[in-house]
Amino acid sequence: MEYLKKDLGSYNLHIIKTDKFKTITVRVIFHSPIVKEEITLRNVLSDMFMLSSKNYDSKRKLTIKAQDLYAASIETTNNRLGNYIVTNIYLSVLNDKYTEENNFAESLKFLSEVIFNPDVENGKFKREKLDIVKTNTINNINSVKEDATSYSLMRMAESYSKDSPISYRMIGYLEDLEKINEENLYDYYLKMLEKDFVDIFVVGDVKEEEITSLIKENFKFKTVKRKKVPYLIDSPVRKRRLFAKETIDNSQSKIAICNVTTNLTPYERFYPLTLYNVILGGGSDSKLFKNVREENSLCYTISSVTNKLDNLLIIMAGIDKSNYKKCLELIEENMLDMKKGKFGEKDLKVAKEYFTTAIDEMLESELGIIDNYLMMELLGTEDFAIRREKMLNVTKKDIMKVAKKVKMDTVFCLEGIKDEGD
Repeated sequence: MEYLKKDLGSYNLHIIKTDKFKTITVRVIFHSPIVKEEITLRNVLSDMFMLSSKNYDSKRKLTIKAQDLYAASIETTNNRLGNYIVTNIYLSVLNDKYTEENNFAESLKFLSEVIFNPDVENGKFKREKLDIVKTNTINNINSVKEDATSYSLMRMAESYSKDSPISYRMIGYLEDLEKINEENLYDYYLKMLEKDFVDIFVVGDVKEEEITSLIKENFKFKTVKRKKVPYLIDSPVRKRRLFAKETIDNSQSKIAICNVTTNLTPYERFYPLTLYNVILGGGSDSKLFKNVREENSLCYTISSVTNKLDNLLIIMAGIDKSNYKKCLELIEENMLDMKKGKFGEKDLKVAKEYFTTAIDEMLESELGIIDNYLMMELLGTEDFAIRREKMLNVTKKDIMKVAKKVKMDTVFCLEGIKDEGD
């Protein structure tokens, strides 16, 4: 696998050459410092891209064109990366050697059409199509409580810090949706093209000169932009732990715990913290899974995950409400054990094997490879081989040092009030 980065003035092109896949994957990434009031605008715009374009003015015509390109796939997603909102527009298409000459070039033109030639008349999007997207958005926002785990994480984030991007609901807000019309949505689209930072990633069996020429031909952003806001969020720790609660009409309760990581070095963030998380709650061999779930039967599910851009480690559990206090006490006890080094070399070995397996799985996915190189771009992480080597050299002492920098800050309980027999 060979990685090349090219500065094309108004955007960066990242070429990852590999013959491992039959497909070529292109990911166009728009980055913008996140503004809470623009999240819903961004979501609606992404859905409008997938509904029609000027030359393919219906969802049906877009689908037919994609099928004509040997089932090319285009999709969009929005997510938050630290202080930024990121819109991803993906293209996945079979390499020409499995289809016909110029199919990839035609697929790139199709992707360019979706991005640069939206279904607009007289400086505004079409009302009937915007109404379809807004209706779907309303349904999505109103169904937010249907996934109790996701909702508990959302409410935990809002309890932790109402003003931080961490607390923003990426699903959007009804009050902001009401303000969106055909004109201001188009204005926002033009602003995104002009102001957003752009990276384009290409993964597949491609030739450098050919792919560079095709990208330049199809993606003509006009202005040069430089990032000024850091991606990494400096998350504060409150002096006294916050406990928050909300009831829900479920039989099971959910706990979401926000733990802040403080004063980490880059090495600690990328290596010891990763292994700390795996040992604490990263899988079925973790301390939380064995001690809280299996040995004491205090929860149905329990796990932990790191968010390195937010400087957070999140613990999630599904419990009976009667076990809330005992479960929380045992979680704290296991975190204290990590500080004291009450885990063995076997735990460390298993965690490192877990990490190397995750690296291997990432290398089997075009999107996983792109995610890795995106983090290299945003955070200065190292490539696969170096990461594997450094991770294997992490010591127990390194993990104990990081464990002392993980502070439990906010505990949110989404308490189920329905009895099992209801």
